[in-house]
Parts: sequence; C-alpha cells; structure tokens
Amino acid sequence: MSGIMVMSCAPQQKKLVYPETAKVDTVDVYFGTQVPDPYRWLENDTSAATTAWVEAENKVTNEYLSQIPFRENLLKRLTQLADYEKISAPMKKHGKYYFSKNDGLQNQSVFYVQDALDSEPRVFLDPNKLSEDGTVALTGLYFSNNGKYTAYSISRSGSDWSEIYVMDTATGKLLEDHIEWAKFAGAAWQGDGFYYSAYDAPTKGKEFSNVNENHKVYYHKIGEPQSKDKLIYQNTAYPKRFYTVSTSQDERILFLFESGAGRGNNLSIRDLSKPNAPFVQLTTDLDYQYSPIEVIGEKIYLTTNYNAPKNKIMVADINRPKLADWKELVPESESVLSDAEIIGGKLFLTYDKDASNHAYVYDLDGKQLQEIKLPSLGSVGFRGDKDDKECFFGFTSFTIPGATYKYDMDQNTYELYRAPKVEFNSDDFVTEQIFFPSKDGVKVPMFLTYKKDLKKDGKNPVFLYGYGGFGISLNPGFSAARIPFLENGGIYVQVNLRGGNEYGEEWHVAGTKMQKQNVFDDFIAAAEYLIDQKYTDKDKIAIVGGSNGGLLVGACMIQRPDLFRVAIPQVGVMDMLRYHKFTIGWNWASDYGTSEDSKEMFEYLKAYSPIHNLKPGTTYPATLVTTADHDDRVVPAHSFKFAATLQAANDGTYPTLIRIDSKAGHGAGKPMAKVLEEQADIYGFIMYNLGMKPKF
Repeated sequence: MSGIMVMSCAPQQKKLVYPETAKVDTVDVYFGTQVPDPYRWLENDTSAATTAWVEAENKVTNEYLSQIPFRENLLKRLTQLADYEKISAPMKKHGKYYFSKNDGLQNQSVFYVQDALDSEPRVFLDPNKLSEDGTVALTGLYFSNNGKYTAYSISRSGSDWSEIYVMDTATGKLLEDHIEWAKFAGAAWQGDGFYYSAYDAPTKGKEFSNVNENHKVYYHKIGEPQSKDKLIYQNTAYPKRFYTVSTSQDERILFLFESGAGRGNNLSIRDLSKPNAPFVQLTTDLDYQYSPIEVIGEKIYLTTNYNAPKNKIMVADINRPKLADWKELVPESESVLSDAEIIGGKLFLTYDKDASNHAYVYDLDGKQLQEIKLPSLGSVGFRGDKDDKECFFGFTSFTIPGATYKYDMDQNTYELYRAPKVEFNSDDFVTEQIFFPSKDGVKVPMFLTYKKDLKKDGKNPVFLYGYGGFGISLNPGFSAARIPFLENGGIYVQVNLRGGNEYGEEWHVAGTKMQKQNVFDDFIAAAEYLIDQKYTDKDKIAIVGGSNGGLLVGACMIQRPDLFRVAIPQVGVMDMLRYHKFTIGWNWASDYGTSEDSKEMFEYLKAYSPIHNLKPGTTYPATLVTTADHDDRVVPAHSFKFAATLQAANDGTYPTLIRIDSKAGHGAGKPMAKVLEEQADIYGFIMYNLGMKPKF
C-alpha cells in the first residue's frame, strides 16, 4: 500500500494501491440466470479474513484522509460549530418537567428534571456514565403512569439490539430489572410492570447478521427476572413480522401492531379492564397505516391512510372497534397529515405542504379552531399532555437550529422559550425552494441553501442529498456540519424524491418496486437542472445519501458516472439480490420487491443493483463508502462487497475508498466524538475532490 503524494489542494495524488481482495467462484442461479458473487466471503463479518480486509482498507483510507491539507482545520471548525447547547422541548410528567440537554460536545445528551420551569434543573439520567467511550446510547425513556418507575432502553455500539433497565423515579436508584435482546420496542406500562417485544437470544457470533425471526411480546413485572416474564403474544405463522405494543395513558387499552409484510400495519386491541380479554383485530390490510393518537373515554382517536393517501383522523368506539365502524373526524386534505397529538383536550395537527410543516389546532369534534403561524418554512414538533393546557413546540429550519417555543392555546400566541447560540450568522444564508421536471415530466421539489451573495456562474460546489423511500419525508432541518461547506461557497441541496411521503402514499408508491427507477431519475434530473440553471457544473457536484439513500447514491453514480464528481454512499443497501437474507432486510420487500418474487422482479432489481452494474474500466466519481461494524440494520457486507467491486472496476482516475467505523452502527446514538471525526472525513473528502480551497 503506497503513500499518497499531495501536490496541491487540487486532487492530483498518485494512483492509489488498494488491498487485494480475494475472489471466490460463488454463483447463484435466478430463474435460469447465473449471477456470480465473487466477494461472498465478505458477508462473514466475524471471520479473520474479513477482519484483515477491513484493517487493510481502513489503513489506505486513513492515509488518504490524513493527507488532505485542511482536514485538521476542518475538524476544528466542525468542533467549534458543534459546541453549542442543544436542548429538547420540556416534557411534563407527574407535575415535573423533563428535558434532554447536550452542553455541546458531550458524547450523549443528558436528561434533566426540574420541579417548575423556573427552578434549578438537576440530572435525572446521564447516558455518558453508561460507558467510558460514549458508545452506549439512550434510545428511549418510559415513565410509568403511576409515577413510581422510569424504564429506559439503551443500545450498545449503535446496534438495533436494545436492553431495558428500570429506575425509581423519585430517587434515581437503579433497580435489578434488566431485559436483553429487545428490538424495535419500548416499555408500555401497565401497573407495576410493562410490555415489550424481544427475540430469542441469537446464535453467538451471528448477533449482527442473522435473520431476525419470531418477534414476541412479553409482560415484565417489576422485581422479577426476565426468565419469568409472561409471553403475551406471538404469531408462529409469520415468523418474519414485527409485533409491538403500546398502552393508552389510562392503561385501559393495549394496542398490538403487526408490520413487516406490507407498506403499513395491522392493529389489534385488548381491553385490559376485562380479565383475560382476547385481542380483537380491527384491521386486515398491511398496506395501510393505522396509528392510535390517544384513548379518551370510550373513543380511540387514530390517524390512517386507509382510503386517504394523504391521511385523515378517524374515531373508533372501544365497544365496536372494528374498522367498518370507525367514523371520519378530520377528512383528508390537499396537504399530507404528518403528525397528530392531543394536548389540553385539543387536536394538534401537523401538515406537510411542499415538504414544509404547517400546524393547526382542532377541537375533538373535528372542527378547525386556528392555524399556528410558524416562524418560517421549517419543521415542528409539539409536546404536551392530553389533560394539560401547557404546550411546547420545537422548531428548526435549514438556518435555524432547534429552538423551543411555549404556546398559549387560548390566545393562539407563542413566545420563544429558549434558543441555542451557534457560532455562525444565519442572516448570511438563504433557502429557496425550486420545482424541477423529472425525466417523465413530474414536478419534484428541492430546497437550496447558500450564502446570499452567491453568483450563478456555473462554478459553485454542490452537496446533493436525497433519500426517496419507505414513505419517509425530508423536511427542513439544521445541521452544524453543513456550515463550513456553505461558508466556503457551497450549496446544500435537499431533494424531495418520489418514494417519500411528501405528497402522500401515491408519491411513496411511485418510487417503489418496479417504479424504483423514478427515484434515481428524479435525483439525476435535479443535478441536470442545477447545471442547466448555472448553479454548478458536473465537476462540482457531490451526491450523498444514507441507508436507502446509500442505494440511491450507488445506483446514480453507476447510471451517470459522468454527472457527478464525488459520491458518498453511507451504510447503503448495495446488493439488491440478497438484501432480504440479513437481519431485518426482509422488511424492505414492500418497497423493493425481492429477487425471489418473479423473473420480472429479479431482472428489474438486477438492472439497478449497485454491486451488479459496475463496469470495468469506467471512470467513476471519487467515492468514499461509509459503514460500521455494528450496523445490524444494513449489514456492512453491502458496503464491503460494493467497495471491493468498485475498486476492481474503477479505472483509477479518482479514489475509491471505504471508511469502516468500529463500535458503531447504522447511525443512531453515535457519540459526538465519532460523529465529528466522520463529518470531517466526509466533508474533507468532498471539498478536496471538488477542488475547493476552504478558509478556516
């Protein structure tokens, strides 16, 4: 492995020498078609050979990144920018206020409690004390309805596996209760115990790669060992589905959610006020979403997209709860209903209009009372109790870090409760929204954020970001990590691709299965529009995306290698023929389809699967693949095999590197120190390969 000679800030490094990656003669046969998989051995993430390969790849990558002339100054600037107080909106429980706060550079945010809004906060739970290196993250906090206990869930090293602990709320004393191998579940309290979902303990050594099957719901009584927990529900007929639960605040209703086989979920309820009451299934179609908001008296308030692609509010009667008897309360509108809360006996509804949030207050009879005029185009989240008129909301935009406001629902006014101070001047930047035509003529929105004095001379560096899947909307949001790029003349572009939920379920479906190519076409069209309108040119565009967005980057850099200068596929789904064979990959079939569904589906997937479409001798963009050893959502094998294939295919004009983080997972809960190092590497790689000469 050779060193790298840096001639100047423009990337003119010598040709990199990559580790040699052994090939095996594994061949799979799909509907009569032979498909080689020469790097299959890299799927074994615990083998000595894979470990050696990871070390060798990281060595080349670290050597390259360390020689970017401005990387250290970039890390300093990112650290300076991240060093601001981040405080959540307060949450009121049993007469006290709870909030999370990060002083700036703490690895994990700390939870505080205060007796009144103007009283001195004291530490309630400090996750930084749960590990020496900050790799244990708090993933949930669950207060018992009687106020006696607080359960909290943690994740280790970024894994989706979680453990649940319990503490005495008043004293903070940790109790002996400890739940292991929980996944995609919190603690749903009933009396002196809670419901949770877990899997059987996995095979040793395969904790982060084997398929997860047989999700079960248990009830844990405080003071008992986990081995005595009562099995409440399992469905052996569908071992690959998720079964999760929640309880209403009055503890009368236990909600059971079944998902993992369609684009939505089934909903069942059990009336806990009646001993040994059975679960009653309310719905029968896993392609619609059914989400309870709260139970008030005999009524269950719900949001659903059943016969309403943009969502509506309905009401069910506990005594006649099946879907056929639900009543419509707030009908579907032109905008997408994206969130609903009941606070102080009123409905707080958040709607997405062209990917920005708008907020309204309704009474419980479905009558609109008022609109809450938000500070600007951005994203909002409300906090409050169904019986308490005290209400807070958090608000953020591309240039406004998360601020908290106190809302007066009688006056329909709000005041700033607290706002962070960040070391940059937001007035220097502007955000505009543009609608551009995709390949098939469909209008797609994107947000552009840049310095006010930007010139449209076709030379501006662009950070082009997208996701486009699973009905996930990309709303405006703040990231301190983008600021050095923006300060040095860059444009941050966020595209609202099909596959998301920005315009409801129809927009989502238009980017799924055999319409997935629409998502890539939208992203490519965004880049072409930015070039056409003289914002930038093809040598100044970096494309970035994570998870399903990593697939987006992988597919687009292969379909149009000429259009992008830099590609950053993060924790991406890269092997579309085998993705469903790992951990919870099977759960993505509703968006992707699988190679086993039909000959047509196999051929469609193979036609865009990043690993299967790299062509030897091609000039691909400068690429930094990122993944982590504890990613059990999108297993690192995807990125390993893609990087190995890309290194073999690339003509060597631009670097092809993979950055493999240790003691980290899919992204959630990553300690601040690791986040800053990763951002310095990603932005450093982008800015260097776009020929930027940043001033720090």
